[in-house]
Amino acid sequence: MPYSLSRRSFVRQASLATVAGMASPSFLPAMPQPGDAAVLGHNGFRYRVVPGWGMLDAGRNPVNDCHELVQDAKGRIILLTNETKNNILIYDKSGRLLDTWGHEFPGGHGLTIGGEGADQYLLICDTDRHQVIKTDLKGRELMKLDYPRETGKYAYPSQFKPTETAINPANGDIYVADGYGLNYITQYDKSGKIIRSFGGRGEGDATFDCCHGIVVDRRNAQNPTLLITDRRRNALKRFSLDGTYLSTIALPGSYICRPVIHGDYLFGAVFRSTSDAYPNSGYVQILDRNDKVVSTPGGSEPVYQNGKLTEQRKDRSLSMFMHPHDVLVDEDESLYVAQWSSQKTYPIKLERI
Repeated sequence: MPYSLSRRSFVRQASLATVAGMASPSFLPAMPQPGDAAVLGHNGFRYRVVPGWGMLDAGRNPVNDCHELVQDAKGRIILLTNETKNNILIYDKSGRLLDTWGHEFPGGHGLTIGGEGADQYLLICDTDRHQVIKTDLKGRELMKLDYPRETGKYAYPSQFKPTETAINPANGDIYVADGYGLNYITQYDKSGKIIRSFGGRGEGDATFDCCHGIVVDRRNAQNPTLLITDRRRNALKRFSLDGTYLSTIALPGSYICRPVIHGDYLFGAVFRSTSDAYPNSGYVQILDRNDKVVSTPGGSEPVYQNGKLTEQRKDRSLSMFMHPHDVLVDEDESLYVAQWSSQKTYPIKLERI
């Protein structure tokens, strides 16, 4: 389990499992109690876990890998899991379940929300279906993006295993990161027409080794750019919106899944640290608008020497996380962390203090 249980916590978790009818207590992440909860984070970005947030009856509403989270215009928190009994779970901020839908996404992996108000929509990356599926917020299919054969880079559909999308709100363009496939970024217009493809697997600055996540960075309103994960190289790479490589942000030790921007800051779930073969070693990383790490909840304190970040690693004294895969930041600055391959646990909520 991701956190060592005190006797009091164990008794409480066992009671929760009995009341909720959980299939097994091992599905419950071990949480500290409000009075003894550890504080995670550094430099003003410090958090305390909300015990029991989002836990459900695993027999009725199971999860497998909790891959990604978004928040809609109503403040609802939408979780994507690759459990086809209910691919989508929708919570309120208190952790109460509001709705579920989806049985057709066995490889449900990436989740992005676009549009405004009543016109919001979702983009779901399915690595098993080799597609990106656009739906409304009730799950009705609106569009599908199949493997980008027109680019000439793909010979057959199974080479395309999209892990993430990003939407440019200025024009509706969609960027698809093929993180588990050939590692190209494919840009589409809002109707699904291919504009260009760039990147690919390779050794140069403009190539990737697992382009797992992507976001349109609009913090500089006059010059928006793309931030793309180069996960196995422990880096984020910045590109222009037309696919020109600009720079690299080195994050030694951190295998970050996708960059998430909230206000002036960038948040990322790190699924493993020091080595991608090192299990249960994840944490959350927070960068300022100058691309400097300011806090690592669940990990070592960020230290810069001669302008370079020293290698980050999991803080084993605060072993709250196993394999964080995504982080959502709400309007209260609380964090919601979804985890991959983490004993089928539900998301963890961290309140900022």
